[in-house]
Amino acid sequence: MSDIYRPTTVALLTLSALSARWRSENGTPPPRRLIIADDSLRADAAHRLACEGTSLLWKGDYPGALRLLNAMRRRAERRRPRSAPDSPADAFRRHRQERARLARILGMLLVPLDADHRVPLHRAPDVREACLAAYGPLLENSIVSLRELLGVIGAQQWRLRGVEVPALGARIHPHYGVFPPTRGEYVDLVARAPLPPAALRPTAAGHPLALDLGTGTGVLAAVLAKRGLRRVLVTDANPRALACAQDNAHRLGLADRIEAAGTALYPPGDDRAALVVCNPPWLPGRAASALDQGVYDPDSRMLHGFLDGLARRLLPGGEGWLVLSDLAELLGLRSRADLLGAISGAGLRVTGRLDTVPRHPRATALAPADAPTEATADLLQAARTAEVTSLWRLAPS
Repeated sequence: MSDIYRPTTVALLTLSALSARWRSENGTPPPRRLIIADDSLRADAAHRLACEGTSLLWKGDYPGALRLLNAMRRRAERRRPRSAPDSPADAFRRHRQERARLARILGMLLVPLDADHRVPLHRAPDVREACLAAYGPLLENSIVSLRELLGVIGAQQWRLRGVEVPALGARIHPHYGVFPPTRGEYVDLVARAPLPPAALRPTAAGHPLALDLGTGTGVLAAVLAKRGLRRVLVTDANPRALACAQDNAHRLGLADRIEAAGTALYPPGDDRAALVVCNPPWLPGRAASALDQGVYDPDSRMLHGFLDGLARRLLPGGEGWLVLSDLAELLGLRSRADLLGAISGAGLRVTGRLDTVPRHPRATALAPADAPTEATADLLQAARTAEVTSLWRLAPS
């Protein structure tokens, strides 16, 4: 399963009269070199210092920090590789390297955060609610990258506004660090796939059990509950996701049907289920942040963990539903033969498959490229255009 990202508050930073804790949600180490910056610092100099590894603690007004961040981004995006990528896999590798480089440079612009979640800068917005939701209570002053703080603010807007899910006829509210269900086509697959007979047939122990592994916001568990399954256990490696799924279950009036069962892939014990649903991250690769856990699955560990444990956790007549895009295949990161070999190697057979395509031209499992070259963008866009998302119906062989 993907790594769990927790708030990092390490290394007491001291600079003249300033004393604060370093805060990073994605585990970025504390600054090695730190200088005070304000409106007297030119963008060219700020970009050069950031590239050299010097962090800039902003003490000017808040809008000035936003302007400097945008100016640094423009300068960082000017760099282009000398040669075009020669394959989709190479284009994807360069895409990730460029995103990591930009994140490192832009992450060097820092802002202070008081213990009461206020940004002590002139004309700073009130971020207390957003920071409390993301960080929990703070015990002392801290320093955070402006880029991360903007992510915290944006995540709070997602949480308040929610994401409309037509299959539910309701909104799902993602928490900070939990991937939002903005790609509705995979949810629709779960909403229309025929339920196995065992899923609605009472057992000696009562209502049959369903599992949603790697639940995220809990959207698929909610769909299953709406379809009549009376007991759905959800798991996720990210504790934030479990809290998010429970929050959404309460919002939807489904708290009596959906229950959090821990951070292991499969719930503890040996209870068998009539239906096991898993929508693992679609791309093999290392997650660089909490949100990336919804996209990248290191060494396909979650995919293989689901498959390898499925046969022994199914009731007779039960099914496992694997919801997976073929984008990794189109990018040359995994082959269809690899997937089918993993299914058969786990003692499973395919009993059916439902396919769908993205409904929106910008819908993609990849985050938008920060500044891809034309050739890189073309290769990635070709893969996105051809993408198919499938629900694989699996049963013991």
